[in-house]
Amino acid sequence: MALFEIVREVRLPPEESWRRLTDWEKHAAHVPLTRITRTPTGFVARTSVGPFGFDDPMDIVEWREPEFCRLEKRGRVVTGWAEVSVDPHGTGSRVTWREDLHVRGLPRALDGLTRAVSIRMFSRVVDRLLA
Repeated sequence: MALFEIVREVRLPPEESWRRLTDWEKHAAHVPLTRITRTPTGFVARTSVGPFGFDDPMDIVEWREPEFCRLEKRGRVVTGWAEVSVDPHGTGSRVTWREDLHVRGLPRALDGLTRAVSIRMFSRVVDRLLA
């Protein structure tokens, strides 16, 4: 699996950082070719080009607003988990996004590439949501 962590210190109060990071539908604006739909247990990120694509279903398995949530990725293509935590830091907040994911069918030898691509993509999402 490709374990990675993104940490940002921002001037936003923790409640506002939390609100922005857990507005799941807004994530799609920063992930190419993806839309997000809520489900009773979480949401599904659908990535596609025309008729070709895949669903990335995620269940929210732990929710402690406004400081922590854990998602379990239960898809046929992408598996793993993600955790979002928000802590007070000075006059703002410290945000930590931890994720461990695997793309089914990719050999473990490519975990480094998966990690590098994921860090780049999720850093962009986190930075833009918190801007």
